[in-house]
Amino acid sequence: MTIKIGILGYGNLGKGVECAVKHNPDMELAAVFTRRDKESLNILTPRVKVCSVQEAESMKDEIDVMILCGGSATDLPVQTPEFAKCFNVVDSFDTHARIPEHFEAVDAAAKEGGHVGIISVGWDPGMFSLNRLYGNAVLPEGNDYTFWGRGVSQGHSDAIRRIEGVKDARQYTVPVEAALRAVRDGENPELTTRQKHTRECFVVAEEGADLKRIEEEIVTMPNYFADYDTTVRFISEEELMRDHKGIPHGGFVIRTGKTGWENEHSHVIEYSLKLDSNPEFTASVIVAYARAAYRLSKEGTAGCKTVFDIAPAYLSPLSGEELRKHLL
Repeated sequence: MTIKIGILGYGNLGKGVECAVKHNPDMELAAVFTRRDKESLNILTPRVKVCSVQEAESMKDEIDVMILCGGSATDLPVQTPEFAKCFNVVDSFDTHARIPEHFEAVDAAAKEGGHVGIISVGWDPGMFSLNRLYGNAVLPEGNDYTFWGRGVSQGHSDAIRRIEGVKDARQYTVPVEAALRAVRDGENPELTTRQKHTRECFVVAEEGADLKRIEEEIVTMPNYFADYDTTVRFISEEELMRDHKGIPHGGFVIRTGKTGWENEHSHVIEYSLKLDSNPEFTASVIVAYARAAYRLSKEGTAGCKTVFDIAPAYLSPLSGEELRKHLL
């Protein structure tokens, strides 16, 4: 049976989901929902309707999983619980500090509607989260280290763009090389948030905007920039399009640990990603979890889940027999 996918929001992530759906033969795009003028939106998939957000509830019988592609700062905390009442949903909520409260809100709404909601899906949170869990389980005597970048953070860039007076922005997360080297060398350093990463912000301001105020709002923003050494550079729109058009990213999850009766042997587990397109890779992870949401719903499951709760087999279009034969 073909899984019918809805996309809410058609920015970079929404376009990435559309591309990912194209490459999964067990799925089809049913509709794209937008807050913009739907007549002005041109999508890539032929003969798929573009609808306003207000039309979504009337189409709940035509969509198996709604993928929510809004930002974590203000969109998803409202949208995911709201839509979980009517649809199976997947989102990429990535404000780590607020995941527990987001889970509770989505869980209540999904159970009320009898649907499955999978939150915080992507590569971090998401794939990196799983590798942190695996590392902790395998090497209980050890330390976790996560490094991001150098790359564009969509969530942080979106948070900057929502500041009054900001026309556009890109934010790069940059690992501190000395810290990364110390971890790989097995030194097991105690690192603060500030010692692991820096943040570089390239901002296009509206004409006449108060640059000093914008910079202050950025560097003091809780959950995003307050705990980091952050630089803000104001540039022209032409410079942004010329030098910062792409959306690369990546990073490393490292677990160092000991085994043996006297902890005499050292081990390093490292998982890394190098992404040419952050939103397209994130979208590809989300689409795999949309398959899981559909299958869990068919089994009668309801409520909120995270990547920790989903068995890997639910992500693959292959049968259990095929997985055991080819991938185990």
